[in-house]
This record gives sequence, C-alpha cells and structure tokens, in this order.
Amino acid sequence: MAFQEQFPVPAADHQADQDITARWLPVLLVLFVGSGCAALIYEVVWFQLLQLSIGSSAVSLGVLLGIYMGGMCLGSLLLPRYVGTRHHPLRVYAFLELGIGFFGVIVLYGVPVIGGLYTEWAGTGTTSLILRALVASICLLPPTLLMGATLPVVARGVEATPDGVSWLGYFYGGNLAGAVAGSLLAGFYLLRLYDMPTATMVAVALNVLVAVIALAAARVMKHHPAPVAMPARRETGVGLVYVAIALSGMTALGAEVIWTRQLSLLFGATTYTFSLILAVFLTGLGIGSSMGSSLAKRFPHSHAALGVCQLLLCAAIAWAAHATGASLPYWPINPSIGKNPVYQFDLDLLRALWVMLPAATLWGASFPLAIGAAARKGQDAARLVGGVYAANTVGAIVGALVTSLVLVAAIGTQGAQQVLIGVSALSALLMLIPASDAAAGSMHGGKLMRVPALTPWTGVIAMFAVGAVAGLLIRTVPPLPGILVAYGRYAATWVGINDIIYAGEGVTASVAVSRTPAGVLNYHNAGKVQASSEPQDMRLQRLLGHLTTLVPDNPRRVLVIGCGAGVTAGAVSVDPLVQSETIAEIEPLVPEVVSKYFSEYNFNVVANPKVTVHLDDARHYLLTTKEKFDAITSDPLDPWVRGAATLYTREFFEVAKAHLNPGGVVTLFVQLYESSDAAVKSEVATFLEAFPGGVVFANTSNGLGYDLVLLGQLNPRPINIDAVQARLTAAVNAPIAKSLSEISIYSATDLFGTYAGRKSDMAGWLSGAAINRDSNLRLQYLAGLGLNLYQSDAIYRSMIRDSQYPEDLFEGSPATLAALREKINQALGKS
Repeated sequence: MAFQEQFPVPAADHQADQDITARWLPVLLVLFVGSGCAALIYEVVWFQLLQLSIGSSAVSLGVLLGIYMGGMCLGSLLLPRYVGTRHHPLRVYAFLELGIGFFGVIVLYGVPVIGGLYTEWAGTGTTSLILRALVASICLLPPTLLMGATLPVVARGVEATPDGVSWLGYFYGGNLAGAVAGSLLAGFYLLRLYDMPTATMVAVALNVLVAVIALAAARVMKHHPAPVAMPARRETGVGLVYVAIALSGMTALGAEVIWTRQLSLLFGATTYTFSLILAVFLTGLGIGSSMGSSLAKRFPHSHAALGVCQLLLCAAIAWAAHATGASLPYWPINPSIGKNPVYQFDLDLLRALWVMLPAATLWGASFPLAIGAAARKGQDAARLVGGVYAANTVGAIVGALVTSLVLVAAIGTQGAQQVLIGVSALSALLMLIPASDAAAGSMHGGKLMRVPALTPWTGVIAMFAVGAVAGLLIRTVPPLPGILVAYGRYAATWVGINDIIYAGEGVTASVAVSRTPAGVLNYHNAGKVQASSEPQDMRLQRLLGHLTTLVPDNPRRVLVIGCGAGVTAGAVSVDPLVQSETIAEIEPLVPEVVSKYFSEYNFNVVANPKVTVHLDDARHYLLTTKEKFDAITSDPLDPWVRGAATLYTREFFEVAKAHLNPGGVVTLFVQLYESSDAAVKSEVATFLEAFPGGVVFANTSNGLGYDLVLLGQLNPRPINIDAVQARLTAAVNAPIAKSLSEISIYSATDLFGTYAGRKSDMAGWLSGAAINRDSNLRLQYLAGLGLNLYQSDAIYRSMIRDSQYPEDLFEGSPATLAALREKINQALGKS
C-alpha cells in the first residue's frame, strides 16, 4: 500500500515516503477506531435526544434512521466530487473530525430549541411527518454528511490496487471496532452514570484527539496528488457489484431489525439489551471486514468471492431464524435465579453471539470484497469507496424501513426472514452469473488479467443450484413462538402451563393473550404480562382509572396514556361525567386485540362512542396537541423497557401539568415487582418533585406490597371523602360503584384507605433518589438492572416506614374521617 497516488517523483524520495507511510499505518487504524467510537456515542445520544421531541413511534424512528444513514450516504458520494485530489487526505480528514465535533455540540444544545419550535407547529398526518423529517434533517444532516465522508477521504490516499483495497477494508474494520467500543461505552457507562451532555463531550474530545493526530501525521506523510485523468470505461459487471452490495446492506439492516425485536423479547427490552445487540452486530461486521480485506487481497477483482459470501448469508440468516425461533426460547434458563445483572449480561452476550455472529461476519466481509470487485487500475479510490459505501447504505436504509414499517406487521418475522434469504440469494446470483458476453477481470501484480466468462449452461446450473439451496433454507425458517411473545425471557419456564390463544406482531411491538387453566386472561406486551383479569391486577387497573375521575370535581375530558388491556381506560369511561376520553397508544395492534379478548373486563371501551384512540407516542401527542384535560392517567410499559422512561421524566410531568385544566389531576402507575429500590425511588421522587402535594396509594396483594398509584393535583386541595361517597351512592354512578365492588372496594373510605404516604412521610426513604430527567433518562438505566428482581414487599415496607395518617389531606364528617383514619392506620401497620 502507498498513501499516495502515482506521480513522477525521484525513486529515493518515493521509497522514503513509502517507509514513512508504513510506519504510520497502525496510527491510521487507531484514528478510525477513535472516529468510530465517537460516531456511535453521537448516534446513541442524538437518537435519544430527538425522540424526546419528535417521538419514538415507528414512523419517527424511521424518519430518524433514514435521515441519519441518508446523510452518511450523501457524504460518501459528495466529498470525492467537491474536494479535489490536491488536498492532503489526512488534513481533510482532520477538519472533518473537527466539524463533526462542532456539530455534535450544536445538536446537543440546538435540538431542544428546534424541538420546541416543532411542537408549536406540528399537527397530525402528512404535515407532522414532513415537519419531523425537517427537524431531523436540520439536526442530523450536517454532522452525518461529514461522517460519511471520512472513509472516502482517507481512501483518496490509497491506490486502487489489491494491497490498497485490502487496507481500506482494515480501516473500515477499525472504524467498526471503535463503533463497538462507543456502543458499549455509551450504553453501559456514560449514559448510565452521567447524562447526554457528558457523553457528547467525550465524543467531542475523541474527535479533537483524532484530528490533532491526523494533522501531525499529515506533516510527516507526504501526499503526491495524481493528475486528473479521464474516467475509465466501466467494465461489464461492475454495475452489478453496486446492486449486490446494496442488496447486502438491505438484508443486513432488515435482519438487525428482526433480531433486535426477537432478542429483546428473549433478554428483556432494556437499553442495555439494545447496546449489547448493536455491539455484537458491529463486532461481527468488524471481524468480517478484516477477513474480507485479506480475501480481497488474495482474490482481487473477484465477483465469485462476493457471490459465495452472499450465498453463505442465506444459510446464516436461516441459522439465526432457527436459533431465535426454535432453540433459544426453550433453553432451560430462569433469569430470576441470578441476582447479579452482570451474570445475565454474560449469558445474553453469548446468546447474541450465537445468533448474530455468523451472518454479521459475512456482511462485514462483503464490503471489502465489493470494493475489490469494483476496483479498477488508476481509479480514484475515493470515488470507488464512496460509491460502494453509498450503495450499501441506500440498501441498508431501504432494508431497515421496509422491514420495520411494512414486512414484520404484514407477514411477521417468519415471512420477513424468508424474504431476506431470497434477497441474499438474488445478490449471490448477480455475482455468480455474469452476463454471458462479459469476461471477468483480475488485477494481479498491477496487470489486468482476463479469464473466460462462464458459459450460459454454467449460469443456468448455478441459478438452479442457488435457487434450490435458498428454497430449502426458506422452508426451515420457523414461526415466531407464541410462548416467546407472551413470556419473553421466562418462556422456557412457562411451556405447557397456559394456553397462548393469540400472538401477533405489530409495527412497534409483539403482543399476546394467554389463558390460565383457571380461566384468567393475561395480556402480554414486551415479553411479559402487562395486565390480566387476576384480582390483584384488576384492582390496580380499576383503582388507577377511578381515582383519576373521582378526585376532580368535573372530569369532562380525560387522557389515558397506554391502552394495555383497556381496563383502566374502561374504568374511566363508565364515569358519566366523562364526556370525552382519549387513549394515546403507540402500537395499532393493541386496541384491536384487547377489544376482542378483554371487552368483558374493560367495558368494551374501544367501541365506546365517547372514546378516541390516538395512535402515537403519548409524549409526542401531549407535546403537539393543543387540547387540555381535566385528568390524565398514565399506565405506560415497564420503566426498564427502552424508551418508556421518557414518560416518567420531570419535564414530561411538567408537560402533563401544562395540559391540565384548573383542578385537574395526573395519576401514574408504578410497579414494585421486577424492579429495584433505586428505580422505584426515582419514579416516586421525580413525580413528587413535579407534584409536591402528590399522594401515593398502594395496591397490596394479601397484605404484601405489589404496586402503586401516584396522584398529583394541579391545584392541591383536600379530598372530600363524603362528596366522593355521595357520587358513589348516586344511581347515575351505579356503574362506578359496581366496578369498584368487583375489586372489593365498597366505599370512599375503602378507596382512600389505600393511602401509603406523601413527600413529607417519605423524606428519609427518598433521600439520595435520582431524579429522572430528559437529559439523563436515569430511570431506564436503574430499572434495567432490576428487571429480574422480585422485592416488591421489601420496597413497600421501606417506603411506608415513616408514613402517618395525613391530617390535612382529607376532609369530611368526623365519623367518616375516623373510619378513614382507622383504615389507613391498619394498612400502614400503625394500629
């Protein structure tokens, strides 16, 4: 390899330059490692930051991904066309890195401002989609254009020879190694312990360090720009290389989407799981890139090597489908046995490698092989690399968007994986069967070698062979197991116990319904039971809904965040004072499923004419709607589910308060099971900071702590127990009284006797609690470490240790208050 282009220079000087270049090659690899690390930190931070403004629905995520990868694609194409060869590649690279760091800071502080403008103007439908794309473009295009240009600019200093192409593959592999480090550093350390500004500044520091080293290297390594030459005639078959690598990128990102969904069910959809999956995927790409670089040097300009790689991908995708659908869910694993999350991470890492490494390695090898297959002597290496990179990225964008937004919901992960196998087979055929009038070329020792083209009969035989292999592999792809959708990481422990009567895959989530031998119905989402007709679950769901409408005087308009089984929304709907109820639900499949299976328990709420189901991320809906409500109740997914913590932040509670009418209330569900003391403290402390007069009510199971309802008032005032009792005894409110009686609550005293404390009671317990903010989303990292813990009663006992009857919270007749005092003291163990 020579980090220079062919230009007449004295032989001695040329040799000296090559010696200097060889000594700096390891340094160049380190530069790409640092650059890749910074890029992945930015990606994690920017996606998290932008989701706070434009939402985390499938459409929003699709827009973010498309703009991010589209910017990198444009950068790889535009740099070779607008930056001349006379500039030293390393000097240009250094300024690109400095530019990325500059825009990294701009994005960090600019997104909240731009996001605020967006929420003022955003509506629904096409207008909202266009505005989301505009916001993402303004924020992401400048830095991603620069990111996409980094590999092509360094490629400009490399000759388009087998040796040079090989080194480009190694640089790409180094970049991926850095990306693995960035994914793990951001997901397991920087964002867990610090926040997005800190993570951003670490990435900026890496950019600056890389730029300084690149500038120093540029002073030592000479660059001899080549004279501008006429573009070489594109040989037959080269265009097919770009098509093949685009199809390879399509299958790679499509498969990553599917594996992320399936492995998130198997591991638990925490932020740590997403970081782990991404790191393993990138590790495979890095390993494959290094292997492919060696092959590209050994077999230069070989379509066959790329074709074989794509054919092997058919088998690798089928292997992953078998592992995730027919093998791993039934491994005898019970996550609750191990109390240290590190052990679980170790196990998840091994299982992720087992599934993804074969295919990811082959995709990684495809990139340098594609560069080698498309390379021609004397070609501008920057244009070569930029073109291959752009083709691969375009395919990746299409694969990610089509798989996530269309294929999975339309034909399921089984059908989607079968499509990916077919696409890989097509990519293999494009390389293994060139046109009959073409001749495959090979550069060796700087000479272009010619070998005979394949005969038409050879092509036909290869076509049938590849088709037969792909067809057989497609038939081996198993369906997504209903037990995995229902019980996720505990699937193996539930085999043969309950009947899975429904399992379906939506755009953003997979949901299931199961029935126990006793006839209890369970609603499953995120690989766990989210709601059920069990008495303790029905009590919580009804309690949440009825507290929401019984505390305010006139709850005409109510917002329900999260449909779930619809029981909470149904409890809200039966209050005759409620004139309009909006359910904000992110997954379109959920209302459809619960209206069919849970209508008996949710009062057929989805079909209620005064109920509107708004399909959107609830945070995005509240940020963009102009409506105000008399009550808002929130029952989101578990806080350890990635993204759910955005509905528990201090800033989100302020948004909720801003959408309340005078006298309005906000209620929030908090689970004590599958959580840790630190996570529950964070939830409660954050809510009570937003609502200083807030109240905690407890739902116990056989006297043991189970879950909570937090209630905050916009204008705190005492709750009149006699007034609530009058509402319950009124004939018009008979549906409310009946609903409460079904959960063993027969009076207002029973209802408010579930009091568990407020801020003044819990000051000692809440001391040192982490406040969950938009800038840190601390809750998702705390909760992600406790999803396999079952310490609900211990947490509850610690929480109510200092709780006392609240003298100023309730009002009513002396007899009523005396009865309430006795009820609360009994529940708190103070009697």
